Order: sequence, then C-alpha cells, then structure tokens
Amino acid sequence: MRQNVSTRVFGWLYRDAFARGMRSRGRNVIAKKQLKKEYGRVVAGAKDIGKSRMMSAYCLGAIFIAAYRLNQNAEENYEILRDGLKESLIFRKALGNADQYLSEKKMAGRREWERQSHLRKYENEWVVDVLEGNEEYDLGYDYHECGICKLCKAEGSPEIAKYLCKLDFLLADLMGMKLVRTKTLAEGADCCDFRYSRK
Repeated sequence: MRQNVSTRVFGWLYRDAFARGMRSRGRNVIAKKQLKKEYGRVVAGAKDIGKSRMMSAYCLGAIFIAAYRLNQNAEENYEILRDGLKESLIFRKALGNADQYLSEKKMAGRREWERQSHLRKYENEWVVDVLEGNEEYDLGYDYHECGICKLCKAEGSPEIAKYLCKLDFLLADLMGMKLVRTKTLAEGADCCDFRYSRK
C-alpha cells in the first residue's frame, strides 16, 4: 500500500502515543525514528484497503506490528500504547464522544459501509453487519472479517492481534460509552460482536 496523507497522519498520531506511553514509564523501549521507519515498511507491504473508514484501525495495526518487530513484548507494547492514547489530547478530540458516535444521522452511512464491505472489493478490508440499537444496546456491529487480523497474519504475527482488540474497550471508555463484546476473530471466534451503549 502506498503511503498517503491518512497513513502519515495516523502514523504520526500513533508514534506520538507510543512516545507518550514510554515517557510515562520513564524509559525508551523503542526509538521513535526506528518506529517510523518500521511503520513505513509495514505500510508498504500491506494490501490496499482503499478509502476505508477503518483506515485508522489499519494504521494502528501497522504501528503495533512495527513496535512488535522492535520490541518483542506485545503485552508491554500494548500497555505503552494504551497509556499514550489516554494521555493524547489530540487523539481524544479526534475520537469524539458518545453522542457524536451513536448519532442516528450516521446510520445511512453505516448501512452503505456495510453494503460495500460485503462486496469484498479489497482483500484486507473489514466485513461488517451493522445492528440498530434496541433495549440492550444503542449500536452494534458484527465483524465477520478483520483487516487487523489479516494484516497481522500476513506479517507473520497473528498472535498479536488480540492485544489490539483490548484497545477497543479503551476507545469506547474515552468516548463515554460502554462496550460489551463476548468474542473476537483474533481469538478464533466466527465474528467480533461489538455492542455499544451510552454510559
């Protein structure tokens, strides 16, 4: 996949989060320049996913793979990234809040995304069913294919995808939402069942 504005911006954002996470731990586990270079290698080798609404997640997968190549401790890398994302005001602002994320105005776009995903135009794209809210949750997704899992597998490290799955709970929390999920593709299930609700 070619580097573009999105991959560069997300790459910078996630490298910054790693740097913040390392500062909060008082030590440099990974050099920022090395991480940038390795991230570029992962992106260059990744299959294109077009103008996907999941580009941020795909780049997150790429940065995590790059970090794993430089520091083979996936649990530590997860903790560093988690702590750095919590501290990043830019990231928190970009995420938005529960009202923005769960807005009914976004449902038409989500339905189109669902339709497009089932066409499987890009091999590494996510395939999703969007579920309207009910008495149990406000919005749900069933992911039948995951770009992060595919990218990790292609890069020879499928075992690290589960660490990125853990970040979904952090992202929901930062937006003021509760996430319930009982299974993931990364751990061998038939789908990832995301159920979001306001706190």
